[in-house]
Amino acid sequence: MSTQRGYFTVDEVRAAEAELFTRVPDGVPMRRAAYGLARVIAAELRSRTGGVAGRSVTLLVGSGDNGGDALWAGSMLRRRGVTVTAVLLNPERAHAEGLAALRATGGRIGDEIGAPDLLVDGIVGISGRGPLRPRAAELVAGSAAPIVAVDLPSGVDPDTGAVSGPAVRADVTVTFGALKPVHALAAPYCGRIELVPIGLRLPEPGIAALDPGAVGAEWPVPGPTDDKYSQGVTGVCAGSATYPGAAVLCTGAAVAATSGMVRYAGTGAGAVLARFPEVVAAESISATGRVQSWIFGPGSGTDSDARDRLAEILATELPVVVDADGLTLLAADPALVRGRAAPTVLTPHAGEFARLTGHDVGSDRVAAVRELAESWELTVLLKGRATVVAAPGRPVLVNEAGGSWAATAGAGDVLSGIIGALLAAGRDPLWCAAAGARAHSLAANLAANAGDAAAPISAAPLLDHLRRAIGTLRAAPPGRY
Repeated sequence: MSTQRGYFTVDEVRAAEAELFTRVPDGVPMRRAAYGLARVIAAELRSRTGGVAGRSVTLLVGSGDNGGDALWAGSMLRRRGVTVTAVLLNPERAHAEGLAALRATGGRIGDEIGAPDLLVDGIVGISGRGPLRPRAAELVAGSAAPIVAVDLPSGVDPDTGAVSGPAVRADVTVTFGALKPVHALAAPYCGRIELVPIGLRLPEPGIAALDPGAVGAEWPVPGPTDDKYSQGVTGVCAGSATYPGAAVLCTGAAVAATSGMVRYAGTGAGAVLARFPEVVAAESISATGRVQSWIFGPGSGTDSDARDRLAEILATELPVVVDADGLTLLAADPALVRGRAAPTVLTPHAGEFARLTGHDVGSDRVAAVRELAESWELTVLLKGRATVVAAPGRPVLVNEAGGSWAATAGAGDVLSGIIGALLAAGRDPLWCAAAGARAHSLAANLAANAGDAAAPISAAPLLDHLRRAIGTLRAAPPGRY
């Protein structure tokens, strides 16, 4: 079982499809895709309405193969007793064979959606770019029916997940042969994702997600011969008189994540020890004692003293996580970190990324993060619902959080503490950042759903649910994302 789930660009999928067409008869890949699509639609009808026969489906059909998939699936649903109506957005370019198959089984061609049990988005496929055109946007906006998208939600960029105007928000997306970046980067538009195999032979992915079960299996836990030192000692330089809570959150996350020991250096020792008496505190970095990694930045300030502390930490040969105020300092003085030989992880949000690079992230988040990682020769984690992690010469790792509950003040302090603790255990920086993001997002979801109904959280309950999140990952079977 692979420890990663791959996402493949349009060019990669097109190349794999071209190779597939040399091995199978013409039309076979589309029939495979349509059969899988029809099967998912039927299951969705059964789940929502209690049956299949006698139910109604409207197809929004664009030109090309995506519309063909929808039309062929419609013909298969007709054989199961479903009333199927196709709205052809570009009639003269509709897929001829698919349209003939639908008509032959009694499918209807109409101009309006009506009130179907399900609406199928077959408007554009992976070759489409840009927002929905006015007619399609009007039809989609005017329907209250649940939507099943064919391959991807129309109006969402397949490679970047960017949305620049009207787009489909699907309840279910049925994709064929391979997952595409859109399915991770724009998950709120995709809904539940169903992958239908059609026989593609794919390359090693350039974008991937870690298998939660594999994250749990690899998470550092004490072995039979471990002691508090051998598990990794994490150093934390965070917080200030102005922001003592940042020190508490960051240090507490390191305590919960893995470490046999956490050492704290800074002015927030009183607040830290009041919450976590197991932490060993000192007033300065030099007095802290031996550590295996450092975390710097949450609530640390951006004055000359903070810069000196950051420079002192970066001058070591230890792995370092830089977050928050530390990123502001690096934006003003990139020479502090550029060319550093020891592992370094930067964890910016979009605003901090813009300060570091001098430009906005833009619509292609993967390319932007990859460029910064390559240019500065370090690991970069760009925060968001879909967290993107890149390191030079490595596949980009994406963590789709499944919600935005972690979008709250102080949550980033917790994330940096988790990653720093994993680094102290001697793990690969790219894995540490992506695995840390996975545990962090799961803790946020667990905290938000701890009551009778999901509710907003703050960083403190997120931290309180971190150990449960790690335990959940450790119990997860492989292959479930």
